[in-house]
Amino acid sequence: MKIIINSSSMVPIYEQIMDQIKAQIMAGDLKENDTLPSVRTLAKEQKISALTVKKAYDNLEQEGFTITVHGKGTYVAAANPERMREEQRRDVEADLEKAIQKGRGCGLSDDEIRELFELIMED
Repeated sequence: MKIIINSSSMVPIYEQIMDQIKAQIMAGDLKENDTLPSVRTLAKEQKISALTVKKAYDNLEQEGFTITVHGKGTYVAAANPERMREEQRRDVEADLEKAIQKGRGCGLSDDEIRELFELIMED
């Protein structure tokens, strides 16, 4: 499993870890029952606090992407197509929101943005 931390990013490190693990799960690079590195191992590899890794792992478990078995480790949970679809939808919504903000920042009206969106959708 490859994780790249961007310490100059405005995104908190635990979120960077979560986002990259989710992306690897959705891409099929990490599959059901694959073992994630231990909290201490990942923290040591990335030269970050173990508490940061633990927060990422705890949040992944809360969202249903992983399962932690105390004393054994953290594993990728069984694929839930509905959860995966919702996660992908959230990513697309975030990208569309950025595009709308950029368009408005350039002085485009909402109608002009809609028109651009329709043109792009025709391709």
